[in-house]
Amino acid sequence: MTDSLMSFPPPQEVLERTGALVAGPTHGIIISPDGEVEELEHGALRRKIRAQSYLICNRPVVGRRLGMVGQKALDVLELFAFVRPAQFCLPLPRGLAAALKIDIKDRSPEEEGLILIEAARRLIAEITAPGYPYPEGLLAQARQMADAGWSWGPLILGALQSSEVGPWQVWDHLPEWEEEAPPPPPDSLPVGKDEALDRLSQLIGKDAEQRDSQRDYTALAARTFDPPETADEPVVVLAEAGTGIGKTLGYIAPASLWAEKNDGTVWISTYTKNLQRQLDQELDRLYPDPVKKARKAVIRKGRENYLCLLNLQELAQSPIQHEGRILIGLVQRWARYSRDGDMIGGDFPSWLGEHFGQSRLSQLTDRRGECIYAACAHYKKCFIEKSRRRSRKASLVIANHALVMIQAATRAAISKDGKIETAHDPELPTRYIFDEGHHLFDAADSAFAAHLSGQEGLDLRRWIRGAENSKRRGRGLEGRLDELIAGDDEARSLLQEVIHTARCLPADGWHGRLIDGTPFGPAENFLARVRQQLYARTAGKEEYHSIECPPLPPVEGLQEAAGELLTALKALVAPMKALSARLLKKLDQEADELDSAERNRLESLAQSISRRRETVEFGWIPMLDVLAGHSDPDQEFVDWFELERAHGREVNVGYYRHWVDPSLPFAGTVLKSAQGTMITSATLRDRLTENHNPDVEWHTAEVRTGAAHLISPPLRQSLNSPFDYPAQSRIFIVNDMNKRDLNQLAAAYRELFLAADGGALGLFTAISRLRGVYQRLAGPLEEAGLPLYAQHIDPINVATLVDIFREVEHSCLLGTDAVRDGMDVPGPSLRLCVFDKVPWPRPTLLHKARRKRFGGQAYDDLITRLRLKQAYGRLIRRQSDKGVFVMLDGATPSRLLSAFPEGVEVERIGLAEAIQKTKEFLSET
Repeated sequence: MTDSLMSFPPPQEVLERTGALVAGPTHGIIISPDGEVEELEHGALRRKIRAQSYLICNRPVVGRRLGMVGQKALDVLELFAFVRPAQFCLPLPRGLAAALKIDIKDRSPEEEGLILIEAARRLIAEITAPGYPYPEGLLAQARQMADAGWSWGPLILGALQSSEVGPWQVWDHLPEWEEEAPPPPPDSLPVGKDEALDRLSQLIGKDAEQRDSQRDYTALAARTFDPPETADEPVVVLAEAGTGIGKTLGYIAPASLWAEKNDGTVWISTYTKNLQRQLDQELDRLYPDPVKKARKAVIRKGRENYLCLLNLQELAQSPIQHEGRILIGLVQRWARYSRDGDMIGGDFPSWLGEHFGQSRLSQLTDRRGECIYAACAHYKKCFIEKSRRRSRKASLVIANHALVMIQAATRAAISKDGKIETAHDPELPTRYIFDEGHHLFDAADSAFAAHLSGQEGLDLRRWIRGAENSKRRGRGLEGRLDELIAGDDEARSLLQEVIHTARCLPADGWHGRLIDGTPFGPAENFLARVRQQLYARTAGKEEYHSIECPPLPPVEGLQEAAGELLTALKALVAPMKALSARLLKKLDQEADELDSAERNRLESLAQSISRRRETVEFGWIPMLDVLAGHSDPDQEFVDWFELERAHGREVNVGYYRHWVDPSLPFAGTVLKSAQGTMITSATLRDRLTENHNPDVEWHTAEVRTGAAHLISPPLRQSLNSPFDYPAQSRIFIVNDMNKRDLNQLAAAYRELFLAADGGALGLFTAISRLRGVYQRLAGPLEEAGLPLYAQHIDPINVATLVDIFREVEHSCLLGTDAVRDGMDVPGPSLRLCVFDKVPWPRPTLLHKARRKRFGGQAYDDLITRLRLKQAYGRLIRRQSDKGVFVMLDGATPSRLLSAFPEGVEVERIGLAEAIQKTKEFLSET
């Protein structure tokens, strides 16, 4: 045993004299290992933790509440991530208790402190227990992290008491994938109603209650897999299914059958990564064997979600700060045992981003398209490549709308006249199911937009020219192509021309030069004029938020700057187009000489160059044509200038173009390329109070999902929820308070939350209002024993906040639209939903154009009703649920109330009465 290891004391002795610290919003407690409790205000706590070592849970949360965290603090969450890599744990003491099967007596801070003490003891004991399941790299990573100053390092090394510390890096110990022949195209056998219902019965179990609405839904979903009759006219099913019908298993049943019968793949797309995770859990019913499930069901996300092993290696071998080395150690532990290397919403501990900084995590993924594919030493072990290959042979691929849209956008070129040209990709599916289909419009809006901004321009420059002023890897196009075009003078000449002409794009430091009035090059000169126009035509100098203005008429000098940039970008497009063509030509001419790795690299790079060239040619150049006066504005698009701010600080400026109706390119690239598509949601239609007309209500669903752009009409059906909403819920509109007064607003939230005894969700239309209410709520709710969490305040991502809210039954959560849309909390953990005011759409230039196209005030009402419907729909998820929905806006128009289920009475009452009725209704047994 080495002297250094002998210097580490036995960890159990250290833990026997280490207490636990639990910090609330205004007070905290210290609990000794013997159970003695001391309650202190934050000031006294800060003085104590400077000199002593304490067990804590969630370092960023404790730091935010106390304003500091002592250097000697031992975060039990970090120990859990090290000892049990790739295992789920809520970042709370009770989350540790659930993962470690520690009994919980109550929800007091004292009990939380005792949980931390017991959790630390158990985790330290696990690493020396016989049959410990995560031994690889344990000692080596502990030594590395201890050397970097990790507070748990000495205790772990003291427990292991071993001097055998050799080099160990995770990329040397991951399994490799093997290339396989591409699968043949699927057959077109339909799925019959009876066999789909039989599969549904298998999924829900023989003893489960058979719900007629779920069976009707399954029969409808089976129609998605009917063979199409006409080219470019797929079978499209629009299915509105009320909450509680069981739509997930309802569409999994026919989808899994079709995949089995036809040797094909069905892509099931959801809106958020959190919903992907929930859907993945449902598939345990279909594939109870985890080995079979791993083969049959694959989660797919954008490549920016996955760990890049080359980035990990380069960061691990670079001189980074101590905290970065600790993070690298935890990431290596996780990567060895991860299911798929997904760092965003997968089995990676999401709270580590807040612990060590999201910027550090982002360096571990490929966010700038710098992948070198087969030239990478880790290519055969790459998580992204594994996922892609598994999805080709899987029966079900669980994707998200963003990925599906991006794939569609990258294979579609939008020409100058607005025509959509789609390239055929044999790897893309022929059958889709879009859950949460009411979000397709917004997803398409993001995917098919064009942004000519400083940041996008800089990203393209870096992709072509590499990191010009950085030691970090950013090899650029030359580094990725160099050895592939050795001896090819034509290709090398084209490459050098691309690199040279890319100098027209913004360079590092562009934003500072714009502010200083010293832009350099065509793009920066153009952006400087854009910024000038934004400030000239808005009150931007005094604003905290982002600002925007129309691009026409331009300020003096802008038209000329646009023309110069237009000429420069055309000079960039020409060699990019010729270079990608040259690389594809090499595939043909040198087919007998190139090995598989070289062919893959050439093809991938040719496609990457083409995609980026198309962004410039079909996105940026047509926009600049308008500004330069060479063409008229296209009525299918909305153009505007925008200066983006974050926390009052400028972060980006640019020229933006969006489709007025983004469902048009979605229909052209996704729906028409498939043979069958199901679009489903609980909120597809907009139910109107006046002139109740099903055809009109379905028309809004067809327009927003793209089905209106197909010749053949979709199959459509609406199935009502099985819940008794009039009996299970109450809706109150408070009509006697000033919603603009933060003190009145906070008082309303406080008293309503107390009346419900927690289980309350507070929704806000503005972050500033959320922050103001939180400051006024934290103390009173802490005194009442009701934990309060908040988006934009707690250093915890939204998905984890929702998980915490679901688990902690009497907690309260404040959030904005991301919380509203990603919330699925059945049971008593959510029994009250309070909205600060009517969630009207933001009056942006984009919204102004759509409002004009889609019906003026009726369009505003449509969007608002759908948002209210979504918010109310969070409340009742089971037959046993009870819930109260409160709107703190007395000016809520009656025409919006059709967002709520028929038969539910909406009462306009005073705040005091709403509080009393909330308490009475929720206390009824």
